[in-house]
Amino acid sequence: MTKAGADPPAQGLADGKLAAWARLIRVGQLLVEGVEADLKAAGLPPLSWYDVLLELRRAGPEGLRPFQLQQRMLLTQYNLSRLLDRMQRAGLVERRACAEDGRGTVTAATAEGLALRERMWPVYRAAIRTRFADKLTERQADDLARLMARLSRD
Repeated sequence: MTKAGADPPAQGLADGKLAAWARLIRVGQLLVEGVEADLKAAGLPPLSWYDVLLELRRAGPEGLRPFQLQQRMLLTQYNLSRLLDRMQRAGLVERRACAEDGRGTVTAATAEGLALRERMWPVYRAAIRTRFADKLTERQADDLARLMARLSRD
């Protein structure tokens, strides 16, 4: 029996692993919230816009199908279609018919979109530096990257 208000047994999960899980999720949220706040303070759009524009820049003029863009996104974006609609209205992306699939579309960054990504990067870079990179040694960052790679393997 557990005491009233106590958490149920971990059922095979060590306390340290549960604590690491909770901290991983919380730290990720805090870091993204901090970057979002820095971008907003600089009068720039949300991080998801940067992420879309970065992936479209990487894809080049050929652009990406929406499902390809979703697979490459750094941030989870459940409303990608609405995000792309807003970005298209702002003149940052363009959509065109997909040559291979007449029902599908391809999205590409416009010159205005690429210029916005360039303006966003210094703010994003500074946020990464002050909120993350400056708090770790190179060895710690390498260790963390190795651990995260281990977690991302299927």
